[in-house]
Amino acid sequence: MTSSEDSSYEGFTAEERAAMKEHAQGMRKAARRGSRADKAAEAEQDVLAKIAGMQPSDRAMAERIHAVVTASAPGLAPKLWYGMPAYARDGKVVCFFQSAEKFKTRYATLGFSDQAHLDDGSMWATGFALTEVTPDVEARIAALVKQATG
Repeated sequence: MTSSEDSSYEGFTAEERAAMKEHAQGMRKAARRGSRADKAAEAEQDVLAKIAGMQPSDRAMAERIHAVVTASAPGLAPKLWYGMPAYARDGKVVCFFQSAEKFKTRYATLGFSDQAHLDDGSMWATGFALTEVTPDVEARIAALVKQATG
């Protein structure tokens, strides 16, 4: 790499580095937990604590999403994923919430991993921008989560 290439590479943002550190800490913490029931209860408490620490608009959306996801897909287990609330099946993340504040974006995101069964032909959405969670948005999230886990 030349010196001009070195100066053009910006690397990870501070927010991305912080998310990676949170992910590593979460992995270490999960490895130290006791029984499966203890792990699940602690993981949900971690998610609820993370949500409680969000700015008000992100917190309101994350609380509603948590309620909708846990009601629509009780088989998904809440956990932190890169420092954000996520919901997993057999330890693999199916969907997640990313606050707007965390990465300094103008909207929050509800995302789905490749574990989600959202396939619709040759192309389908795996991420959705959120500015608020209305009753109509809740219904759409519930339907997506049910499809993702079906």
